[in-house]
Amino acid sequence: MPERKLIPAIEKRLENFIQLTHKAEKEVKEKERKRPAITISREFGCEGYPVAEKLKELLEEKTHEKWAVMDKVLLDEVAKDNHLLESVLSKLGEKSRILEEAISLFSPNWLTEHDYYRLLCKEIFALGVGGNVIIVGRGSAIVTQPLENCFHFRLFASKGCKVDYISRKTGLSAAETEAFIEKKQKQRDAFVLDFLNRDAKDLQYYNLAFNNDKNPSGRTAKIIADYVLSS
Repeated sequence: MPERKLIPAIEKRLENFIQLTHKAEKEVKEKERKRPAITISREFGCEGYPVAEKLKELLEEKTHEKWAVMDKVLLDEVAKDNHLLESVLSKLGEKSRILEEAISLFSPNWLTEHDYYRLLCKEIFALGVGGNVIIVGRGSAIVTQPLENCFHFRLFASKGCKVDYISRKTGLSAAETEAFIEKKQKQRDAFVLDFLNRDAKDLQYYNLAFNNDKNPSGRTAKIIADYVLSS
């Protein structure tokens, strides 16, 4: 399946997240210290994962703390592990009510939606509360809007840039890649619209937006790191 070639191997990333979670459980809480959290939204075909991984490296170097990159695959894995999920959701506390109120405003179908997406929203929101996390996609920029410690960024690019990136990763022809990108983008747009009744392309949800044609992943990651740590 072409999409699998675009997602970094999960084992090491999941191990890093587990270490981060266990460390947080053992730490004595600092006086309501709010660690920053970051969401990265992108058009399909933009370099979301390279930006997130480079950003993680920069933030760990600058803060001397562990950071985790969470994407669809890792969010799904955490949801399957009761211990990990409980550790994540334990961060919600009273903020669970804030999430319920916020999402009910986003979507009139919130109370009747599939249980899994309700759980996914809680998981994303709890990760945002805990901080030191970079959440890629899944409507995370919209779900975490009520959190003051969250910073949101959007990546976009020309068709040519996206086709070049995806075709290099998957080995598909240019025509196959165009069709693949169009299909995946429609699925992403429908996902956010159906569950959150919002348009992920709406720039009001983001602190900054980056043109992937003019800003390679390393430069984008550096700008985001400087922006977040100087705020």
